[in-house]
Amino acid sequence: MSDDDNPEQEHDDEAAPEVEPTSGVDVDTSADKSEASARRSVRAIPLIPVLLVLALLAAGGLTAWLYFAQYRSDEAIDAAAAQSAINAARDGTVALLSYKPDTLDQDFAAAKSHLTGDFLNYYDTFTKQIVTPAARDKAVTTAAQVVGAAPTELHPKSAVVLVFVNQVTTSKERPDPSAAASSVLVSLTKVQDTWLINKFDPV
Repeated sequence: MSDDDNPEQEHDDEAAPEVEPTSGVDVDTSADKSEASARRSVRAIPLIPVLLVLALLAAGGLTAWLYFAQYRSDEAIDAAAAQSAINAARDGTVALLSYKPDTLDQDFAAAKSHLTGDFLNYYDTFTKQIVTPAARDKAVTTAAQVVGAAPTELHPKSAVVLVFVNQVTTSKERPDPSAAASSVLVSLTKVQDTWLINKFDPV
């Protein structure tokens, strides 16, 4: 019987896989490396949100610090400067518009301590030449009260404050108190950290 006539031998030849010799051949391990790398990436993914949260918290903390340490302090300084200018305008206005015939020199000296520049010179001349003779001759007494004030301009070295005033006046000719309401734009300048009036404009 020939080999071609042996069906069992033919079946065995077809079933046997062709095996290449492995000697001297490198085994491809790239798939294993990719799988290991993927596992490491999966383990590393949760770190990214954590780092982002920490970064956001740090940024939020820095923003809060800047707000309270810088902006709020600047705001407080501005508010303090505004209040200081308002107080100077109020006190100066009361001093300028309040006097009695028997204390004119003291009243005018107190008023001049709130003034500066050309307005100081004008006030000094005006009170000596106009107010003093009239106040003494007619026994004029006037008292001013500031009922409201607000800054309309505020700068590091200058300010303008709108002042609302009630003024009561009596005299020898009119002994009954006469009340008047008015508003004044008080301009101030800072001289050696003190707000002084350099302009006084009724409006």
